[in-house]
Amino acid sequence: METKWMRVAAALDDPEGLKNDPAILEAAAFLSRGETVAFPTETVYGLGADALDPAAVDKIYVAKGRPGDNPLIVHIAEKRQVDDLAKEIFPAAERLMEAFWPGPLTVVLPAANRVPRRTTGGLDTVAIRMPAHPVAAAILRVTGIPVAAPSANRSGRPSPTTAKDVWEDLAGRIPLLVDGGPAGIGVESTVIGWPQGRPVILRPGGISPEELQDVLGEPVELDASWKASVDRPLAPGMKYRHYAPKGQLYLLRGDLDAARAEIVRRATDDHAAGRRVGVLTTAEGRTAYPPFCEVVVCGTRRDLATVAAGLFSALRFFDHRGCEVIYAEPFPPEGIGWAILNRLIKAAGHRVIQVPRAT
Repeated sequence: METKWMRVAAALDDPEGLKNDPAILEAAAFLSRGETVAFPTETVYGLGADALDPAAVDKIYVAKGRPGDNPLIVHIAEKRQVDDLAKEIFPAAERLMEAFWPGPLTVVLPAANRVPRRTTGGLDTVAIRMPAHPVAAAILRVTGIPVAAPSANRSGRPSPTTAKDVWEDLAGRIPLLVDGGPAGIGVESTVIGWPQGRPVILRPGGISPEELQDVLGEPVELDASWKASVDRPLAPGMKYRHYAPKGQLYLLRGDLDAARAEIVRRATDDHAAGRRVGVLTTAEGRTAYPPFCEVVVCGTRRDLATVAAGLFSALRFFDHRGCEVIYAEPFPPEGIGWAILNRLIKAAGHRVIQVPRAT
């Protein structure tokens, strides 16, 4: 299959221009005839297909090599479309949609009968969000259909934040890639559901637990799958190893200084054994590691959003450098730090090294 790469020419702040942009019109045409299209959202690039067409959705699973029980998120242009996709809209979900849509929040609701189980991963619930990226919004408006769209990467790989990342993984496997520049947030949407009648974050993401609690006025539980796998995923990213570089990644948890000392010790042993070592750090740790390490600086601890924005690109860089072993510094479980930790734990296949506080 030949993959067509089209760049958006219209200005991103020009909604009318975007609706008539050749790349947007081409994407709408491909989606309308049951094909897959990769396009940017404010979180990462997505691989979309008509959410109500099982044959079209199946092409997503085939292109990505995605397990069939891993549910997809349905993207919409207008809030009224929720009525066609969900049997019931909880009052709490209404408040969250009002507060955070369009934006990086996915709500999981009872699925309407018209939503194919191929889209929901066999579940009786459907995950829905309204993206804020102007290119995604334009494609959805012009197409006029709900679009199922997981991240546009091979299953298990780091999610793509640029069109180049998509090309690296899916060239020759999809018919169209729409290039709208880099994604902004860098980690996927927060997924929230009500599996036992209480709000539960099924996947941390671009909206923090604290922000959700402020709107709901009640505690929001974080599902245990953020640190352990599950048998039956209720949302994307809950069961399988995700976001992973080719090398073996380890996440350090605990005191930062002790973690850096432990990384140096382990990296020195790995280097002596002939292994190429990578270290994921921030601007504050730039000089903390031996020169034989491939050190990737990912944002700053003063603003964890910068870490999230560069995280997947950093993991892909280790692949380009041929790193066989990679160590990631610890990050605080707060704000978007929850999403960073979730992605690193999944990328590491739950290989977590707990370190005590330095003395």
